[in-house]
Amino acid sequence: MAGQRNARLACLIALVAVLVLGNLANYAAPDMNYGWDVRVNCAAVEAHVDGLDPYYVKNLKGTRFSYPYLPATLDAFRPLCAGGFLVDHRRGVFLAIAVLCSLLLPGIGRTRSLRDVALRGLYVLGAFVGFEWVLASGNFAILGGGLTAAALALLLRPAKPDDRHDVPRMAGAALLGIVMSFKLVFCPVLAALYFLPLPRRRKLVLMTVAGLGFALPILVSVVFYPGLFSSWLLAITGGIPGQHSVQIEETNPSLLLWAQTIVDRVGLADSKPLVFAIYALAASALVLAPLGWSLLRAIRNNEGSLPARLDRWLIDHPQAAMRITVLAMYGLYLCSPRLKEYAFFELAVYAAVLIVDLPAAALAAVLTIGVAVPTLVSITGVTIEGGFVQLAVALMCFWILLLDFRAEPERLEQKAVRP
Repeated sequence: MAGQRNARLACLIALVAVLVLGNLANYAAPDMNYGWDVRVNCAAVEAHVDGLDPYYVKNLKGTRFSYPYLPATLDAFRPLCAGGFLVDHRRGVFLAIAVLCSLLLPGIGRTRSLRDVALRGLYVLGAFVGFEWVLASGNFAILGGGLTAAALALLLRPAKPDDRHDVPRMAGAALLGIVMSFKLVFCPVLAALYFLPLPRRRKLVLMTVAGLGFALPILVSVVFYPGLFSSWLLAITGGIPGQHSVQIEETNPSLLLWAQTIVDRVGLADSKPLVFAIYALAASALVLAPLGWSLLRAIRNNEGSLPARLDRWLIDHPQAAMRITVLAMYGLYLCSPRLKEYAFFELAVYAAVLIVDLPAAALAAVLTIGVAVPTLVSITGVTIEGGFVQLAVALMCFWILLLDFRAEPERLEQKAVRP
């Protein structure tokens, strides 16, 4: 029976891999309609080098989109855009970074194996068709994904009792904070660091370091690029007339836009408080409350105050604690009010850490729902832009991962293999 189940799972994995590789092959041929984001970003870098304000679209060559990142990134991205190499060879570079993500991503209480690396790579490349959007648009979310994978590798290290000066883990926290500063709306993800299996003081130190990492690019932008920082604020708030800006009405497959869609259909399109109320209710009901209830259920037999019970349980169950840390990052990222199509690539990076430990049935469900279904939708030519396919499959995968945690929160402790 176990042999048949493993054979069926192997066939499913092979089928999913063929679908993903076939879908990505569609983007192998040169097409000037692709790569618009990387051209915008590098045009902004070039405008800055030429002494022009890159936050005014009129100063960017060949684009109608605005540059969304903080002024500090203009010089940080300059080596990437030098000589036009990234614009001309983004497909190969982006694919290499995505594969690197699967190599960097850590296991939780497991020795590294070829099977785990291959599964992570398959999920990073195919889950929620996030990488497809990154590849098509040339978005710098690829950098966020790579840095996130590196940060998780540093953060999810086995804790040691005498490891009080944990430089690698602090570097991981700082790196994660810097990644969150790329798109400020994702900063709540940093709160998930509290679930690491460490004493409370050390977790608070890590959260502080992460907060400083998040604030650093903002402070650098304010101090060293004051004029450009003012332009950046105008650009992202719609203060520059006649050009693209970030607004609540902007199309993106997030819970916030889903709430806006509901309000529009009942004829209350101008009721922003109602939109945010429905958004908050949906995020709580679909993600945050189930996550919190699962944690409360896990620590119900411990004694003491709620924070003390939680801290004790996390330390006593380090593998499950690291799993719930990544699951919380996944959930908080999923609740973002501006979850663009390409951002699902970074979401897949978090999920890829978790899937390798799933039982066969749960793994098959996650691969089918998270990878095969959206890939088939893409292959058939049905556009997912402006819809909620990515959001729906990401939510279903979150529930599968959470239900597995609730069913067997101590499974990793029992089967953990210490490196």
